[in-house]
Amino acid sequence: MINVAVLVSGGGTNLQALLDADNPYGRIALVVASRPGVQALDRAVAAGVETAVVDPRQEPDRFADRLIALLTSYDIGLVVLAGYLTILPLAVIEAFPRRIVNVHPALLPSFGGPGFYGLRVHEAALARGVKLTGATVHYVDALPDHGEIIAQRAVAVLPGDTPATLQRRVMEQAEWVLLPQVVQTLCRELSKGPHDE
Repeated sequence: MINVAVLVSGGGTNLQALLDADNPYGRIALVVASRPGVQALDRAVAAGVETAVVDPRQEPDRFADRLIALLTSYDIGLVVLAGYLTILPLAVIEAFPRRIVNVHPALLPSFGGPGFYGLRVHEAALARGVKLTGATVHYVDALPDHGEIIAQRAVAVLPGDTPATLQRRVMEQAEWVLLPQVVQTLCRELSKGPHDE
């Protein structure tokens, strides 16, 4: 059973999808918020999951060490960024090689990178006139929304869509479906012994 940590910065809808999913290979052991008072923490408490706040604005020079120590203390095997709006320091990424994944509300490499988060992603997709958008789960590396793609799920852009309606459809049809599937698959792979095939 793999201990999973979910890193959040806001409402926690992707966290809720993970909490609601059946994952026989992993359990959400910890939810870490980048700031206090976010709704995602309430969701975690309601589900009986341990929570913590590691605010990168407080003691920024110690942020990486504090986060690594916290994740290590819970024996975390997989870190999931779910609406986490802080760029992870390289030290954190190196401490959990190929064990940190992010969900992004677009079909990367389109509409990704610095400044593309929240409604901005969907505003850009509509401005470009794309007919398909969706969500991507990828490994986290040193550059935002850049790491190796694990899985994608496409969603149609409909006539009359606004950024808000498109955002909702991408969440419901892509993010909330894809992220739990990928997390379960990764937990299953990580739980195999070195001699298992």
